[in-house]
Amino acid sequence: MYYKFSGVTQKLTGSAHLAAYTPQGLRPGVPAEPPTMIFATPTKVVSEAGSTVEYMGANRVPSFQKIFQAQDGIPVHLKRGLSDRLLYRTTMALTVGGTLYCLVALYMAAQPRK
Repeated sequence: MYYKFSGVTQKLTGSAHLAAYTPQGLRPGVPAEPPTMIFATPTKVVSEAGSTVEYMGANRVPSFQKIFQAQDGIPVHLKRGLSDRLLYRTTMALTVGGTLYCLVALYMAAQPRK
């Protein structure tokens, strides 16, 4: 005798040998027709695309390398000037403010209610 798991009763039930080898009603087989394409236009094959890169912007890596590798004693996170200093100081201010807020909240939570 063959058994399969019943999704209704959540128990093993007797079944025919074909139903026992296809769990939960799944039937093996190949779809009759291929699935439809997902995209409206077909994608390019690698051999059709060629080896050229279609990026129109200027390569800024060499200029950034000169800036960041200069031995001027400035930390890397502050090398690009005013905007870096502003972001750094804002981050530090928010960090200190958040720490103070957490400490005040912890102090208030530790006090007994009146």
